[in-house]
Amino acid sequence: MPTPFVTTITALPGHIDEMGHVNNAVWVQWLQEVATRHWQAAADPAHVDIYVWIVSRHEIDYRGNVQAGDVVTARTWVGDAPRGARFDRFVEFSGPDGKICVSAKSTWVMVERASGRIGRIPPEVAAPFLA
Repeated sequence: MPTPFVTTITALPGHIDEMGHVNNAVWVQWLQEVATRHWQAAADPAHVDIYVWIVSRHEIDYRGNVQAGDVVTARTWVGDAPRGARFDRFVEFSGPDGKICVSAKSTWVMVERASGRIGRIPPEVAAPFLA
C-alpha cells in the first residue's frame, strides 16, 4: 500500500444534523475534499491544470459519530494501478479517540478539463499516487 496522505477536518456546527453528529451528506463532501487535497499535494502542477476528477461510485461504512468541534483525521490512498480512466481511492476518517468512524472506497474517473472527455490515466499521472 502506498503511504497514505493525511489531513484533518474540524466538524463545524453547520455539519451537524438533528441527531447531534456529522450528517451523512457531509461525509460525502469530505471524501471529495480529502481526495482534492491529496491530488493537489501530490500531483504535478501541470497535471492539476489539465485534468479533473469525478466520482462514479462511493461505498461508505459508518461506524461511529463525530460531534461539533471534533477534529477528524483523514487518511487516503489509491489502491491498485488505474484501469483505463478509473482508479479506486480509499479513505478512513478517525475521530478524536483515534478509532475509525467512517471508511470509504470511491471510484474516480479522470476528465480532461479542456475537452470534458474521459481519458485513460497516463502512467506519469498515476505514479505519485502509487509510490
